[in-house]
Amino acid sequence: MQYDVVVVGGGPSGATAALDLARSGHTVAMLDRDGRIKPCGGAIPPRLIADFCIPDAMIVAKVNTARMISPSGRHVDIPIEDGFVGMVDREHFDPFLRQRAVDAGAIHHTGTFTKITRDSAGTHVHYRDKITGEDRQLATKMVIGADGARSKVAAQCVPGGDKIPYVIAYHEIIEAPSLSATYDPKRCDVIYDGKISPDFYGWVFPHGGQASIGMGSLVKSVDVKKATADLRASAGLTDCKTIRREGAPIPLQPLDRWDNGRDVVLAGDAAGVVAPSSGEGIYYAMVGGRVAATAAAAKLKTGRIKDLQLARKLFMREHKQVFRVLGAMQNAYYRSDERRERFVSLCHDVDVQKLTFEAYMNKKLVKARPMAHLKIGIKNLAHLTRLVSPLHI
Repeated sequence: MQYDVVVVGGGPSGATAALDLARSGHTVAMLDRDGRIKPCGGAIPPRLIADFCIPDAMIVAKVNTARMISPSGRHVDIPIEDGFVGMVDREHFDPFLRQRAVDAGAIHHTGTFTKITRDSAGTHVHYRDKITGEDRQLATKMVIGADGARSKVAAQCVPGGDKIPYVIAYHEIIEAPSLSATYDPKRCDVIYDGKISPDFYGWVFPHGGQASIGMGSLVKSVDVKKATADLRASAGLTDCKTIRREGAPIPLQPLDRWDNGRDVVLAGDAAGVVAPSSGEGIYYAMVGGRVAATAAAAKLKTGRIKDLQLARKLFMREHKQVFRVLGAMQNAYYRSDERRERFVSLCHDVDVQKLTFEAYMNKKLVKARPMAHLKIGIKNLAHLTRLVSPLHI
């Protein structure tokens, strides 16, 4: 048969695209390698839970505090008021999303994508079947590439898709310890320390009976396993049983173009939609899957090539400014430990805390309090120009 759309990749982005298209009556194939668990802190905001109807059973922990830790060991606890940040374990979350797409009518194929070809009969997605080892192909009208930061679909089909910059992220899932001075099952710890990561950060995130400890870096010489071991030692987690270890690339910025002007549109990490500074990806991946499905459906209905551009346009219309602000913050404060110390100091400010989490929870910049923005801008300038000490609160 010829599908309307073949979705390459079954992570949050691909599974969301497949679900939306199947629910709207399209014939959809979802190609996924299966068995792979992406390294991920697992944080999802309330807006994701609401927008994508995530059941409470998928939430393995509910976090009510974020702790920011500076290179000198100073920390700021930021309360999450009027809600919580949900934590998911990708080992179970991704299969849930894939199964939901299948239940809606998507056909799940398990294998490794190899290439896309075209002939007079249409477009063909080729893959190596995981079970039989045979080379197979799926005939389709459209392709959504949701196959990760080093996307083969993007590299083969979309200009610039082979040059996307990325951070290498690594984490270890451990058995969670009991509540202690260094670990709280309702708190996310974010560690800004050049000894852990010279250009990103480390984390300790609770996952119910488990916890995720990891870090990321663009610097290729960084030993991510040693850095994570050092992080575990500083957090008193060395003796906790390690359940699994995972590493993967995380893109640093959205691609300038998400489609090939013919029959392919990108989504999620393949399009580079991970938030700067925070590295948050699940929410933006699922939004990316949704707008890619919208673009594919529009092109199938109208036949207009320009409708493929809807994916990037819709995403950027809502999230471009947030990405711009977060990118500027990362460029300003992740350069050195002295800057990281100042960043954590800035986080002591109540207005910073409230505006940050309002933006995180709702996925939009808060414009209702101009005086708070002005105050934060002045403090930000004072730190960046070294007019105040990084120990100043």
